[in-house]
Amino acid sequence: MAATSRRERAVAPPVAMTSHRSLSHKGSGTATVVVVVVVMWAPRLRHALRAAAAARSAVARQRHGEAGEAGEAGILLDVDGVLLRGGRVIPAARRAFRKLLDADGRFLFPTVFVTNAGSCQPQRKAQQLSALLDVRISPDQVVLSYSPLRMLSSFHDKRVLVSGQGPVSDIARSLGFKKVVSVEKLCEQHPLLDMVDHNRRPRPPSELQPESAQIEAVVLFGEPVRWETNLQLLLDVLLTDGRPSRAYRPPAVQLPVLACNLDLLWMARAPSPRLGHGMFLLCLESAYKKLTGAELRYEALLGKPGLLTYRYARRALTRSNRHREVQTIYAIGDNPMTDVYGANLYDRYLARQHKRARPATGSQAGAAEPDEEEPAPPAARCRSVLVCTGVYGRPSASAPAPESVFLHGHRDMTAEAGLAEPSYVVDDVEAAVDLVLRRHL
Repeated sequence: MAATSRRERAVAPPVAMTSHRSLSHKGSGTATVVVVVVVMWAPRLRHALRAAAAARSAVARQRHGEAGEAGEAGILLDVDGVLLRGGRVIPAARRAFRKLLDADGRFLFPTVFVTNAGSCQPQRKAQQLSALLDVRISPDQVVLSYSPLRMLSSFHDKRVLVSGQGPVSDIARSLGFKKVVSVEKLCEQHPLLDMVDHNRRPRPPSELQPESAQIEAVVLFGEPVRWETNLQLLLDVLLTDGRPSRAYRPPAVQLPVLACNLDLLWMARAPSPRLGHGMFLLCLESAYKKLTGAELRYEALLGKPGLLTYRYARRALTRSNRHREVQTIYAIGDNPMTDVYGANLYDRYLARQHKRARPATGSQAGAAEPDEEEPAPPAARCRSVLVCTGVYGRPSASAPAPESVFLHGHRDMTAEAGLAEPSYVVDDVEAAVDLVLRRHL
């Protein structure tokens, strides 16, 4: 199905049709069948040959360092719901990469994989994607939800409590954090704190436990395995100013909290979306407000749809484009409240940069972002492309479109329906790649 845009309608190459009379003409035998096949496929063949020739020309221009239209576009690809579902490759993804790569396996456009996953290192994610998609993907092409933490150096010398699953302590150290404490380590240091699971309740210690060093900040990488344990210990730390062995006494100034991955929902192999880290954050915020009467405040919100993540991803695109700026970015995703919202927010940010205005402030942009403005080339823009293979599904007779848009984004994100409206809606990632090819080759 052709991509539908609020600005234009992208039309697929025409397909010649053959009348029923020519198919049933008596006495023509095999020759008629051959003619029919040729007539039906000739326009598609011509289109494919033109696209292949344009692709070869674009690759030649890039190899010789010549400026061309192909160098002006870049692609940000989401993973879950776009390329994969539950660890399985979506068939359209294989077809898309056959069109997106040249004969030597190189990308025709600068391409970066931007995912809100955060339970592994970029090297591991690049290896996983390369093996699943049969494509050479480097760690420099992978942006995870926590990647922009590398830029927040003011927190790297603080003692931080990290929450999530996977090797989050190692990930934190690789980002520059020097004093890292995991929730599991905190449980060992304070065995009386985690009491929900009766089978894991520890015996009372025989002697008084020494007080551990004060926690100075909290980093939330993603949803944990044992929600009740992490909720309990995070509240213990927040309500004691980083000294969980003491009784609750909320401080006048809350400890800094950095949160990655705001996805309320994400798409796996189940028929309906699964709960994501955004739901865990909602539980933490509700519990904190119930106990203190105050809102939980964040120093930074990272991952999509945060601006800092798109700024970080654009730098990755520039590096993969031999340090030449990409002027049109196509952000392809399956979640209106994450991928579309973030791309449109970044497009608005770029437009303000063109007008020499300051970028949006507040937690939707990340209060702990670096203060410098991002240089923007004259035509820089970000187009949101929504696919129907994940969280979003194209409306049908059995599942009609809702009469109103329900914005279930994070509490600190502006509830603005226009930001959840995609530039283009396409069936799958193959159609999204076709859209970019038509516009830039």
